[in-house]
Amino acid sequence: MRHATEHADVPTAELDTALRGGPFHVALRAAIAARGLPLQRVQHHLSRHGVKVGVTSLSYWQQGARRPQRPESLRAVRALEEILQLPDESLIRLLTESDGRAGAGRPAGRSYRSLVEASDVVDRLRGELGWSLDGGLHTLGHHEHVRIGARRELAGREAHHIVRAHRDGADRFVAVHHGDPGSSPRDMRVRALENCRTGRVHWDQDTGVLVAELLFGTRLRSGDTFLFRYGIDDATAGTSGEYLHRFGFPGGQYALQVRFDAAALPARCHRFTQQSPAAPRSGRQDLPVTWSHHCVHVVEPRIRPGIVGIAWDWE
Repeated sequence: MRHATEHADVPTAELDTALRGGPFHVALRAAIAARGLPLQRVQHHLSRHGVKVGVTSLSYWQQGARRPQRPESLRAVRALEEILQLPDESLIRLLTESDGRAGAGRPAGRSYRSLVEASDVVDRLRGELGWSLDGGLHTLGHHEHVRIGARRELAGREAHHIVRAHRDGADRFVAVHHGDPGSSPRDMRVRALENCRTGRVHWDQDTGVLVAELLFGTRLRSGDTFLFRYGIDDATAGTSGEYLHRFGFPGGQYALQVRFDAAALPARCHRFTQQSPAAPRSGRQDLPVTWSHHCVHVVEPRIRPGIVGIAWDWE
């Protein structure tokens, strides 16, 4: 919870300049000074976010004597962006740019804050549809095909699921789609493609989240398997720079393919993973675009809780 007396958004020329050009330690020092927070208070707010960082480390960071590198330290940097009311990814971007890891021409990835907010919205919308936990279904296979359009936008995606019921009575699946920043879920279209029909559809305009019921038309018994396929037409946002999927439960195989319009081919692509929204991205691996088919893909033999995604750079 933010406190206006401590987090008043008082922009300064020094802070704005530092956030644009860095370096990291200058931007951090300017942000802390602009908010008028002693380091002990910053440490206190970090602890409320579940992150432990010593006052000495914070002092070293803002002096440039040390840089956040460990996963816990990078979690702290993401939390500092919220505590200090900075733009999403502003401090993390300065760190990655100075390390030479920033991709040219790539829109900013989803921030810790946006992922957490979307997760809260998903829980609320699923609750409105009466969906709890995994709905009695275990994922054996999940294949996604994402389309990037000629305007470099997320045009849409199709998903093919293979599930097994682990309790009697499972008769539906609740799909989640998280559009890119600026998307309009009320203008998206859900298409039931195979072995299902569309039920209720709820959305949240602020976060770009849409959830939709896919009704099986039959009630599964424990141990029964079922295959179904659906699609979501999006194309409501601007330039897309990545697609990711967040898993809450372990499962079987996951395959993600991103296909680009021939008129909008990326300069570079790579895969990544995250253990949680607060964790740093890892598992980076360059993905060559197959120029005959204009696509890249990743395959995870076993789904684990966390995030799997593909990101790309535009020239």
